[in-house]
Amino acid sequence: MRKSNDYILKLRPWSAPTFLAALLVVAFAAAMQGVFATLGVQLYFATFAPAILIAGLLGGAPAGAFATLITVPIVWWAFMPPYFEFAWPTASDYDSISTFLLSSVLIVSFSQLYREALVILRR
Repeated sequence: MRKSNDYILKLRPWSAPTFLAALLVVAFAAAMQGVFATLGVQLYFATFAPAILIAGLLGGAPAGAFATLITVPIVWWAFMPPYFEFAWPTASDYDSISTFLLSSVLIVSFSQLYREALVILRR
């Protein structure tokens, strides 16, 4: 009988499926952010924080870091004005990016600790 949390440890860190899963989660978050942006909501990184958590839980720290690294240029290019071009961020944009990076480091760290705790509990 399989435990209910075995699916979290199914993907191995540094494997191609892990990075593909992280890419798919970020793509879904970008699509959701696009929906919110069309509704007039401008929370640049709101949908990406759960995506970082999911990527970190599924693939560990490498997948979470990869998801974080691809999120910043996507948000900067597609969701920060001027849209669909790279321009120098304003001071508030720098604040948003740095807050997101700090929270992503914490999310990835905690998701990696959770994965390690599951390995220990499995023994």
